[in-house]
Amino acid sequence: MDRFTGLSVFTQVADSGGFSAAARRLNMSTTMVSNHIQALENRLGVRLLNRTTRKVSLTDVGRAYYERCVDILHHLEDADRAAGAMQATPRGTLRLYTGLHIVQFVAPVITEYLRRYEGTQVDLNIGERDVHLIEENIDIAIQLVPPPDSSLIVRHLAKWRHVLCCAPAYLESHPPIRELADLARHNGMSSVRYPFGNDWRFEDGQGKTHSVRITTSLVTNSGEALRNAAVAGLGVFLAPSFVVAEDLAAGRLVRLLPDYKPVEFSMNAVYAHRHHLSAKVRCFIDLLIAHGLSRQINPLAE
Repeated sequence: MDRFTGLSVFTQVADSGGFSAAARRLNMSTTMVSNHIQALENRLGVRLLNRTTRKVSLTDVGRAYYERCVDILHHLEDADRAAGAMQATPRGTLRLYTGLHIVQFVAPVITEYLRRYEGTQVDLNIGERDVHLIEENIDIAIQLVPPPDSSLIVRHLAKWRHVLCCAPAYLESHPPIRELADLARHNGMSSVRYPFGNDWRFEDGQGKTHSVRITTSLVTNSGEALRNAAVAGLGVFLAPSFVVAEDLAAGRLVRLLPDYKPVEFSMNAVYAHRHHLSAKVRCFIDLLIAHGLSRQINPLAE
Protein backbone atom coordinates (compact mmCIF):
# COMPACT_ATOMS: atom_id res chain seq x y z
CA MET A 1 0.00 0.00 0.00
CA ASP A 2 0.96 3.64 -0.39
CA ARG A 3 3.58 4.53 2.20
CA PHE A 4 2.48 8.14 2.69
CA THR A 5 -1.15 7.09 3.17
CA GLY A 6 -0.01 4.50 5.71
CA LEU A 7 1.75 7.17 7.77
CA SER A 8 -1.31 9.44 7.61
CA VAL A 9 -3.64 6.65 8.68
CA PHE A 10 -1.35 5.62 11.54
CA THR A 11 -1.15 9.16 12.97
CA GLN A 12 -4.93 9.57 12.68
CA VAL A 13 -5.52 6.31 14.58
CA ALA A 14 -3.09 7.42 17.29
CA ASP A 15 -4.67 10.87 17.55
CA SER A 16 -8.28 9.66 17.60
CA GLY A 17 -7.67 6.58 19.79
CA GLY A 18 -9.50 4.14 17.54
CA PHE A 19 -9.95 2.74 14.05
CA SER A 20 -13.56 3.85 13.63
CA ALA A 21 -12.90 7.46 14.60
CA ALA A 22 -9.89 7.56 12.28
CA ALA A 23 -11.97 6.09 9.46
CA ARG A 24 -14.56 8.86 9.85
CA ARG A 25 -11.88 11.58 9.76
CA LEU A 26 -10.22 10.03 6.72
CA ASN A 27 -13.48 9.24 4.93
CA MET A 28 -12.55 5.59 4.42
CA SER A 29 -13.84 2.28 5.76
CA THR A 30 -12.70 0.85 9.10
CA THR A 31 -11.49 -2.23 7.24
CA MET A 32 -9.29 -0.10 5.00
CA VAL A 33 -7.84 1.69 8.06
CA SER A 34 -7.06 -1.68 9.63
CA ASN A 35 -5.45 -2.91 6.41
CA HIS A 36 -3.16 0.12 6.24
CA ILE A 37 -2.04 -0.36 9.85
CA GLN A 38 -1.46 -4.06 9.30
CA ALA A 39 0.57 -3.42 6.17
CA LEU A 40 2.68 -0.81 8.00
CA GLU A 41 3.40 -3.13 10.92
CA ASN A 42 4.23 -5.99 8.55
CA ARG A 43 6.67 -3.83 6.61
CA LEU A 44 8.39 -2.60 9.78
CA GLY A 45 8.25 -5.97 11.54
CA VAL A 46 7.01 -4.38 14.79
CA ARG A 47 3.75 -3.82 16.63
CA LEU A 48 2.85 -0.13 16.69
CA LEU A 49 -0.55 -0.31 18.39
CA ASN A 50 -2.04 -2.20 21.31
CA ARG A 51 -5.60 -3.17 20.41
CA THR A 52 -8.38 -3.98 22.89
CA THR A 53 -12.12 -4.07 22.43
CA ARG A 54 -12.37 -0.65 24.12
CA LYS A 55 -9.43 1.37 22.85
CA VAL A 56 -6.25 1.50 20.81
CA SER A 57 -3.00 2.76 22.32
CA LEU A 58 0.59 3.18 21.15
CA THR A 59 3.30 0.71 22.03
CA ASP A 60 6.68 2.12 23.07
CA VAL A 61 7.96 1.58 19.53
CA GLY A 62 4.73 3.02 18.18
CA ARG A 63 5.12 6.18 20.27
CA ALA A 64 8.65 6.82 18.98
CA TYR A 65 7.52 6.09 15.42
CA TYR A 66 4.50 8.37 15.84
CA GLU A 67 6.70 11.34 16.81
CA ARG A 68 8.83 10.84 13.70
CA CYS A 69 5.73 10.48 11.51
CA VAL A 70 4.27 13.73 12.83
CA ASP A 71 7.52 15.53 11.99
CA ILE A 72 7.58 14.04 8.49
CA LEU A 73 3.96 14.97 7.78
CA HIS A 74 4.51 18.53 9.04
CA HIS A 75 7.54 18.91 6.76
CA LEU A 76 5.48 17.65 3.82
CA GLU A 77 2.73 20.14 4.61
CA ASP A 78 5.33 22.94 4.74
CA ALA A 79 6.72 21.78 1.38
CA ASP A 80 3.22 21.78 -0.12
CA ARG A 81 2.59 25.30 1.14
CA ALA A 82 5.92 26.51 -0.21
CA ALA A 83 5.27 24.96 -3.61
CA GLY A 84 1.80 26.49 -3.71
CA ALA A 85 3.19 29.91 -2.84
CA MET A 86 5.80 29.67 -5.60
CA GLN A 87 3.09 28.70 -8.05
CA ALA A 88 0.99 31.72 -7.11
CA THR A 89 3.76 34.36 -6.94
CA PRO A 90 7.08 34.45 -8.81
CA ARG A 91 9.97 33.36 -6.63
CA GLY A 92 13.51 32.21 -7.16
CA THR A 93 15.72 32.58 -10.22
CA LEU A 94 14.33 32.89 -13.75
CA ARG A 95 16.87 31.59 -16.28
CA LEU A 96 16.63 33.29 -19.68
CA TYR A 97 18.45 32.88 -22.98
CA THR A 98 18.17 35.35 -25.83
CA GLY A 99 20.01 36.49 -28.93
CA LEU A 100 22.46 39.37 -28.98
CA HIS A 101 20.34 41.63 -31.20
CA ILE A 102 17.02 41.02 -29.45
CA VAL A 103 18.25 41.56 -25.90
CA GLN A 104 17.36 45.24 -26.47
CA PHE A 105 13.68 44.22 -26.54
CA VAL A 106 13.92 41.82 -23.60
CA ALA A 107 15.97 44.01 -21.23
CA PRO A 108 13.13 46.46 -20.35
CA VAL A 109 10.86 43.51 -19.56
CA ILE A 110 13.50 42.08 -17.21
CA THR A 111 13.70 45.42 -15.42
CA GLU A 112 9.93 45.58 -15.01
CA TYR A 113 9.80 41.95 -13.81
CA LEU A 114 12.43 42.52 -11.11
CA ARG A 115 10.79 45.76 -10.00
CA ARG A 116 7.34 44.19 -9.81
CA TYR A 117 8.27 40.91 -8.08
CA GLU A 118 10.56 41.50 -5.13
CA GLY A 119 12.75 38.61 -4.10
CA THR A 120 13.13 37.27 -7.65
CA GLN A 121 16.36 36.99 -9.60
CA VAL A 122 17.09 36.74 -13.33
CA ASP A 123 19.99 34.79 -14.82
CA LEU A 124 20.30 36.14 -18.38
CA ASN A 125 22.51 34.46 -20.98
CA ILE A 126 23.07 36.02 -24.39
CA GLY A 127 24.37 34.20 -27.44
CA GLU A 128 23.80 33.04 -30.99
CA ARG A 129 23.47 29.27 -30.65
CA ASP A 130 20.88 26.57 -30.28
CA VAL A 131 20.20 25.81 -26.63
CA HIS A 132 18.82 22.71 -24.91
CA LEU A 133 16.34 24.04 -22.37
CA ILE A 134 16.08 21.02 -20.11
CA GLU A 135 19.72 19.95 -20.22
CA GLU A 136 20.92 23.52 -19.60
CA ASN A 137 18.23 24.30 -17.01
CA ILE A 138 16.88 27.27 -18.99
CA ASP A 139 13.33 28.42 -18.20
CA ILE A 140 12.66 30.52 -21.32
CA ALA A 141 14.48 31.12 -24.60
CA ILE A 142 13.50 34.16 -26.68
CA GLN A 143 13.99 33.27 -30.36
CA LEU A 144 13.25 34.78 -33.76
CA VAL A 145 12.42 31.52 -35.56
CA PRO A 146 10.63 28.33 -34.43
CA PRO A 147 12.81 25.85 -32.51
CA PRO A 148 13.83 22.59 -34.20
CA ASP A 149 12.46 20.58 -31.24
CA SER A 150 8.72 20.22 -31.84
CA SER A 151 8.12 19.00 -28.27
CA LEU A 152 8.80 22.48 -26.86
CA ILE A 153 6.03 24.99 -26.14
CA VAL A 154 6.11 28.07 -28.38
CA ARG A 155 4.36 31.31 -27.38
CA HIS A 156 4.20 33.88 -30.18
CA LEU A 157 5.21 37.40 -29.10
CA ALA A 158 5.46 39.48 -32.28
CA LYS A 159 5.44 39.10 -36.05
CA TRP A 160 8.43 40.36 -38.04
CA ARG A 161 10.02 40.26 -41.50
CA HIS A 162 13.49 40.48 -42.95
CA VAL A 163 14.41 43.31 -45.27
CA LEU A 164 16.35 42.70 -48.49
CA CYS A 165 19.16 45.23 -48.80
CA CYS A 166 22.73 45.94 -49.87
CA ALA A 167 25.23 48.80 -49.92
CA PRO A 168 25.03 51.37 -52.73
CA ALA A 169 28.65 50.53 -53.57
CA TYR A 170 27.67 46.91 -54.23
CA LEU A 171 25.08 47.98 -56.82
CA GLU A 172 27.63 50.19 -58.54
CA SER A 173 29.91 47.25 -59.27
CA HIS A 174 27.37 44.47 -59.92
CA PRO A 175 24.48 43.86 -62.33
CA PRO A 176 21.15 45.55 -61.46
CA ILE A 177 18.57 43.75 -59.34
CA ARG A 178 15.11 44.30 -60.87
CA GLU A 179 13.45 40.90 -60.39
CA LEU A 180 13.71 38.11 -57.84
CA ALA A 181 15.41 35.90 -60.40
CA ASP A 182 18.25 38.41 -60.59
CA LEU A 183 19.24 37.50 -57.02
CA ALA A 184 20.50 34.11 -58.21
CA ARG A 185 23.41 35.90 -59.92
CA HIS A 186 24.50 37.80 -56.81
CA ASN A 187 26.38 37.11 -53.60
CA GLY A 188 23.94 36.50 -50.75
CA MET A 189 24.47 36.80 -46.99
CA SER A 190 22.09 35.49 -44.36
CA SER A 191 21.87 33.94 -40.92
CA VAL A 192 22.58 30.27 -40.37
CA ARG A 193 19.25 30.29 -38.49
CA TYR A 194 17.27 31.21 -41.59
CA PRO A 195 15.00 28.13 -41.74
CA PHE A 196 14.94 27.77 -45.54
CA GLY A 197 18.69 27.72 -46.09
CA ASN A 198 19.73 29.13 -49.48
CA ASP A 199 16.13 29.23 -50.72
CA TRP A 200 15.12 32.78 -49.92
CA ARG A 201 11.35 33.17 -49.80
CA PHE A 202 9.25 36.22 -50.57
CA GLU A 203 5.59 37.21 -50.94
CA ASP A 204 4.27 39.34 -53.78
CA GLY A 205 1.47 41.90 -53.52
CA GLN A 206 -1.18 39.16 -53.81
CA GLY A 207 0.34 37.13 -50.99
CA LYS A 208 1.75 34.44 -53.28
CA THR A 209 5.04 32.90 -52.10
CA HIS A 210 8.09 32.89 -54.37
CA SER A 211 11.46 31.21 -53.81
CA VAL A 212 14.84 31.97 -55.31
CA ARG A 213 18.01 29.94 -54.87
CA ILE A 214 20.89 32.09 -53.60
CA THR A 215 24.63 31.53 -53.67
CA THR A 216 25.73 32.69 -50.24
CA SER A 217 29.17 34.15 -49.70
CA LEU A 218 28.62 34.47 -45.93
CA VAL A 219 26.45 32.43 -43.59
CA THR A 220 26.89 32.96 -39.86
CA ASN A 221 24.98 33.13 -36.59
CA SER A 222 26.34 36.64 -35.99
CA GLY A 223 24.03 39.42 -37.10
CA GLU A 224 26.77 42.00 -36.54
CA ALA A 225 29.19 40.17 -38.85
CA LEU A 226 26.52 40.08 -41.57
CA ARG A 227 25.70 43.77 -41.14
CA ASN A 228 29.36 44.79 -41.34
CA ALA A 229 29.86 42.73 -44.49
CA ALA A 230 26.77 44.23 -46.09
CA VAL A 231 27.77 47.81 -45.28
CA ALA A 232 31.22 47.03 -46.73
CA GLY A 233 29.55 46.14 -50.03
CA LEU A 234 30.25 42.41 -50.03
CA GLY A 235 26.78 41.21 -51.02
CA VAL A 236 23.02 41.23 -50.71
CA PHE A 237 21.81 40.93 -47.12
CA LEU A 238 18.57 39.30 -45.96
CA ALA A 239 18.46 41.17 -42.67
CA PRO A 240 16.15 41.60 -39.67
CA SER A 241 14.89 45.15 -40.03
CA PHE A 242 15.88 46.11 -36.47
CA VAL A 243 19.50 45.17 -37.28
CA VAL A 244 19.80 47.49 -40.29
CA ALA A 245 17.23 50.25 -39.62
CA GLU A 246 19.87 52.87 -38.80
CA ASP A 247 22.02 51.89 -41.80
CA LEU A 248 19.03 52.24 -44.11
CA ALA A 249 18.11 55.61 -42.64
CA ALA A 250 21.70 56.83 -43.05
CA GLY A 251 21.99 55.53 -46.63
CA ARG A 252 24.71 53.02 -45.84
CA LEU A 253 22.30 50.34 -47.09
CA VAL A 254 19.40 50.51 -49.55
CA ARG A 255 16.28 48.36 -49.81
CA LEU A 256 15.84 46.10 -52.82
CA LEU A 257 12.73 44.84 -54.63
CA PRO A 258 10.13 46.69 -52.53
CA ASP A 259 7.31 44.91 -54.36
CA TYR A 260 8.34 41.65 -52.70
CA LYS A 261 8.26 41.13 -48.93
CA PRO A 262 10.40 38.46 -47.27
CA VAL A 263 8.10 35.87 -45.64
CA GLU A 264 6.84 36.61 -42.14
CA PHE A 265 8.28 35.08 -38.98
CA SER A 266 7.43 35.25 -35.30
CA MET A 267 9.46 36.24 -32.29
CA ASN A 268 8.76 33.49 -29.75
CA ALA A 269 9.07 32.62 -26.09
CA VAL A 270 10.05 28.95 -25.97
CA TYR A 271 9.77 26.81 -22.85
CA ALA A 272 9.60 23.15 -21.95
CA HIS A 273 6.32 22.58 -20.08
CA ARG A 274 2.72 23.66 -20.52
CA HIS A 275 1.13 21.97 -17.48
CA HIS A 276 1.66 23.46 -14.01
CA LEU A 277 3.65 26.31 -15.50
CA SER A 278 5.61 28.05 -12.75
CA ALA A 279 4.58 31.56 -11.76
CA LYS A 280 7.98 33.00 -12.67
CA VAL A 281 7.69 31.72 -16.27
CA ARG A 282 4.00 32.58 -16.63
CA CYS A 283 4.38 36.13 -15.28
CA PHE A 284 7.46 36.90 -17.38
CA ILE A 285 5.73 35.74 -20.56
CA ASP A 286 2.69 37.86 -19.66
CA LEU A 287 4.97 40.89 -19.33
CA LEU A 288 6.61 40.13 -22.69
CA ILE A 289 3.20 40.07 -24.36
CA ALA A 290 2.03 43.23 -22.60
CA HIS A 291 5.18 45.10 -23.60
CA GLY A 292 4.07 45.53 -27.22
CA LEU A 293 7.08 44.08 -29.01
CA SER A 294 5.56 44.16 -32.52
CA ARG A 295 6.22 47.87 -33.08
CA GLN A 296 9.71 47.68 -31.61
CA ILE A 297 10.84 44.70 -33.66
CA ASN A 298 9.48 46.20 -36.89
CA PRO A 299 11.02 49.71 -37.04
CA LEU A 300 10.49 49.86 -40.83
CA ALA A 301 6.82 48.85 -40.77
CA GLU A 302 4.67 51.10 -42.90
